[in-house]
Amino acid sequence: MLPIRLRPVALAELTDAWRWYEEQREGLGDEFRACVDAAMAEIGRAPLAWPRVRGEARRRMVRRFPYAVIYLFEPQHIEVLAVFHTARDPRVWQGRLA
Repeated sequence: MLPIRLRPVALAELTDAWRWYEEQREGLGDEFRACVDAAMAEIGRAPLAWPRVRGEARRRMVRRFPYAVIYLFEPQHIEVLAVFHTARDPRVWQGRLA
């Protein structure tokens, strides 16, 4: 399994989403985080299994929640560009490819 590195902006998105879900219902943020962690574990085990969505960026949808993990497969690690709500404009994360 390859190590997974979250860019600071992706970590901020994850934290903000966790906080929002936790405000909706206590424990829901933890359920969200568990689903994101499961998606990232699957990415770490099989990074090429998920579809490319722009250039070399790939997307793994998060179960139960309208989020996607956007990442790059690097030889030594997985670089998470975004933990992104699917209703947001994808140009936001696409700007991170540069």
